[in-house]
Amino acid sequence: MMDIGFQLFSARNYPLADVLRKVAALGYTHVEGYGSLYTDPQALKAQLDANGLTMPTAHISLGDLEDTSKTLKLAETLGIKVVVCPWLAPTDRPTSADGWKTFGDRLQKIGKPFQDAGLTFGYHNHDFEFATYDGKYAMDWLLEAAPAVNVEADVAWIVRGKADPATWLPRFGDRIVAVHVKDIAPAGQNADEDGWADAGQGVVPWKTLWPIVRTETKARYFVAEHDNPNDIDRFASRSIAFIKTLGA
Repeated sequence: MMDIGFQLFSARNYPLADVLRKVAALGYTHVEGYGSLYTDPQALKAQLDANGLTMPTAHISLGDLEDTSKTLKLAETLGIKVVVCPWLAPTDRPTSADGWKTFGDRLQKIGKPFQDAGLTFGYHNHDFEFATYDGKYAMDWLLEAAPAVNVEADVAWIVRGKADPATWLPRFGDRIVAVHVKDIAPAGQNADEDGWADAGQGVVPWKTLWPIVRTETKARYFVAEHDNPNDIDRFASRSIAFIKTLGA
């Protein structure tokens, strides 16, 4: 059976202890962390252990990634295997091909000490990396400038960026190590959830994309996510049930 993860940012508005208990009971085997959870790594590790969960992948802010020793210690404490730069603030986003190449070079340098320590280093996309500069996506400029940087592909954000995941994912498949499984509500629906949907309840063609994800990428971590669910139990239960229908 495939292990399925849960991005804890989805449940940021709910008590962590309750969320960990619920996702473990539903059959999730691992969770993905994010910034504000790391204030007491040992306490967090104890909570994970108590629920039989691991944290093999983690979102870590760009600033914290540049504090190499701090992040290496965090990874050691929590058992993190894949360190992911999760996003760029609007004020930091390049606006040219050269800017994205420069950022890629920066990521390449940031990632090296983590790779030297035996960890995988990657970048998680949103929609803005699929803006086009000089005939290529920003994401392509970034990855070409950073050949050692891997990818956590957020497929729904690729769709929101008006790119085609069915053609983009195979192009960088040998560098895609994790995938966010999330969905987009039909136009005009779920406005109170920022237009997102539980996995399998929206318009992302997961049944078509799944064979591509499984055979044309190196992804081994599949993480359910919803950026703003108004019912965490509904999202968590629907999403794992749907992902299981996709097959191993």
